[in-house]
Amino acid sequence: MEKPHKDILIERWFEKSDDAIKTAELNLEANLLTSALNRIYYGIFYVVMGLAEKHDFKTSKHAKLMGWFNKKFIYENKTFSPEIFEVYKLSFAHRQNSDYDAMYTPDLETATRLLADAKKFIEEVKKVI
Repeated sequence: MEKPHKDILIERWFEKSDDAIKTAELNLEANLLTSALNRIYYGIFYVVMGLAEKHDFKTSKHAKLMGWFNKKFIYENKTFSPEIFEVYKLSFAHRQNSDYDAMYTPDLETATRLLADAKKFIEEVKKVI
């Protein structure tokens, strides 16, 4: 029996998330912190896109996706703790700073902690899908 289209898309978002996290690990090992922070955020973003696919929520806007996740899964359904949303927000902020602020200098400790937190975030989200 063939998988429904939605399941295939969710699986693909998970693959993209896993790839982003693996790339973040490699970047961290190579001390490429700007790239690591970018990939850490996208690891989170992609898994949330999988969650959005499951719930028929469509957007290409990062802020809109983040707002939907916060409203639906933190405040309304209380599926996740507010702390998990902090990981999402923090990874987004560091990605924004590292990608767009020429004066921002990422540090290894922050990137390492964010990577560990992102892995936990991704694991929690996958559990509810």
